[in-house]
Amino acid sequence: MSRVGIYGGTFDPIHNGHLKVISQLIEKKIIDKLILVPAGQPLLRENAPIASGADRRTMCQLAVSSLPSNISQHVEVNPIEILREGPSYAIDTVEAVRTAYPEDEIFLIMGSDAYSKIDQWHRAEEIHELASIICINRPGFAQHGIDIAAIDVSATEVRAGLSADVPEIVAAFIRENRLYDN
Repeated sequence: MSRVGIYGGTFDPIHNGHLKVISQLIEKKIIDKLILVPAGQPLLRENAPIASGADRRTMCQLAVSSLPSNISQHVEVNPIEILREGPSYAIDTVEAVRTAYPEDEIFLIMGSDAYSKIDQWHRAEEIHELASIICINRPGFAQHGIDIAAIDVSATEVRAGLSADVPEIVAAFIRENRLYDN
């Protein structure tokens, strides 16, 4: 039995904070395989993603390719939510992963900011039945989970040009495609 982690997020853009979470989960053998899932139409966010689903998927793939091979070989970028019509519900993704990995233990990975709102999620009770939650402590948010010395960076800061905490290959993609030009 493997431990399969689902790490969803808007990833608008994916940044070094996300990559630190991925690396720590695999290096510390908390999970064996990580499925990185860029959100389609997230419902509990104030604003829709700025970059398209296709661009966010590409940035995730580029970011994963920048990780050392002993980490990246355990990570898959899955576009299931981007390709899904309508709103993105975590329960649908958890059910799909549970079907694809019926013999494995499924974990849903989230930051403490998202965890604080999990009871508002669609079919939250079923999420808890189908997957164990791994909550990652984030600087500046209530501490509900494991501490991996998370990097204090946000996608909002990256988009605003206040942080350069993205892999260079992702920064180049952002510049080439003028994704966050104001």
